[in-house]
Amino acid sequence: MQQIFKYILFLLPVFITAQNLKLSDKAEVSIISVGQGKNLYDSFGHSAIRVLDRENRLDRVYNYGTYDFNTPNFYSKFAQGKLLYDLSSYPFYYFVRNYQQENRTITEQVLDFSTLEKQQFFNFLENNAKPENKKYLYDFFYDNCATKIRDVTTNVLGSENIDFKDELLQEHKTFRDLIHQKLDAQPWGEFGIDLALGSVIDKEATPKEYTFLPEYIQKSFANAVRTKVAVPLVKETNVIFQKREEQSQTSIFKPVLVFGLLAILILLLTIKDFKTKKRSKILDFIILFTTGVLGVLVFLLWFATDHTATKGNFNILWAFLPNFFVAFTIFKFKKWHRYYFTFLLFLLFVLVILWIFKIQIFNLALIPILFILVIRYGFNFWYLLKKQNKEI
Repeated sequence: MQQIFKYILFLLPVFITAQNLKLSDKAEVSIISVGQGKNLYDSFGHSAIRVLDRENRLDRVYNYGTYDFNTPNFYSKFAQGKLLYDLSSYPFYYFVRNYQQENRTITEQVLDFSTLEKQQFFNFLENNAKPENKKYLYDFFYDNCATKIRDVTTNVLGSENIDFKDELLQEHKTFRDLIHQKLDAQPWGEFGIDLALGSVIDKEATPKEYTFLPEYIQKSFANAVRTKVAVPLVKETNVIFQKREEQSQTSIFKPVLVFGLLAILILLLTIKDFKTKKRSKILDFIILFTTGVLGVLVFLLWFATDHTATKGNFNILWAFLPNFFVAFTIFKFKKWHRYYFTFLLFLLFVLVILWIFKIQIFNLALIPILFILVIRYGFNFWYLLKKQNKEI
């Protein structure tokens, strides 16, 4: 406790005078890039800005990737895409220690700024970190901790003074491609993301749009040059911490395998139903109820939120919201059920067409799911037809 108290006293002058501080000639401004972590929310990396001035005992990080858990209605705002993120400013030591503990590589790109430009950059960040200025409406693709880095740099220096050489980043990838390349170790996370995000992310991203990922912000700054003086924007690159190699643990129970095995089981049950001319009512209830619940989720993400990436989500064709209500009527067939199952089969056909023409790319685990739905919807259509013809 005494050491913490001394540390606070040591930093107190910095906290008090930071906003009016004049940086020394030896001050440095750096872009900090953090590698992938083990958790799904860490898979895309992280970016921040560091201002170091040893003569003024200043070493701070400016982090656009934070938010306040005490925000009223936190979870509902997060779900609706209305949660405001913060620019946080705190000692760089805590930033480094956190990511060292998570065993994530930390890289620093020192920018080639004049003393005046460093001061302007620092003043901008300090002003932006004020309580009245620090909040912004987060968007995963267009306004996040990584995109803010480039925005701040062009804002302070002027876009005409920097050439990021965007053409060097062009890899002809869609937003979904860029996400997938970070999720090799997270197959279930990839499945969930593909379920939640819509067709809008299947367009090809522009080179600048790649920079929603910290990896591409790092590459963007590495390629950038100062237009008027024709020198690289980054004068030095340092690895602050190199992650320790760890043995990766990947589960064999990936979505494709799990749903594939489930598909085989349901096929066998359906063959049994066909031979006995009976139907597994509980099975059909579970399928309709589950797809209906998922349909509610997809519907709300599309129409009841401000998230840009969840629009135009044609998963709604198989995760069909009305199934939630129809599930409770399935125990006693009605005449209209046959037409309903015909309509469901038509929706699955439309989904396959959209997939073939790449209007929306679906997760490969959807293949066994579609197989399950076709088998059960088709069986129920046949069962009803036979029943109405009094052959059962």
